[in-house]
Amino acid sequence: MKGCINNKLGQIQIDPDVIALYAGTTAVECFGIVGMAAISMKDGLVKLLKRESLTHGIEVSIKDNAISIDFHVIVSYGVSISTVADNLIENVKYKVEEFTGMPVEKINIFVEGVRVID
Repeated sequence: MKGCINNKLGQIQIDPDVIALYAGTTAVECFGIVGMAAISMKDGLVKLLKRESLTHGIEVSIKDNAISIDFHVIVSYGVSISTVADNLIENVKYKVEEFTGMPVEKINIFVEGVRVID
């Protein structure tokens, strides 16, 4: 379902994929986030997605113009996961609300792996 914003001249519709790309770009800029993750259904392995494929690790749903976002992430080794998650939630919520004009109702973070960064 697309998000809709009505104004005096008409209606603006925002596709969930646009929101997912914007949220993903914001998320990978956050401290402690290595990138988005994809889980192979065939063998259950987690792989780090390239920047061009960020949206595969993000699910956006819009209900009554409120946005919910699920992130599947890989975090840096040695960081506090709760601190990284709080930072990601705060940054993404602020930037997505500013970008879309719609409230972010929920952000779920699924930590799928840890990577050592040189």
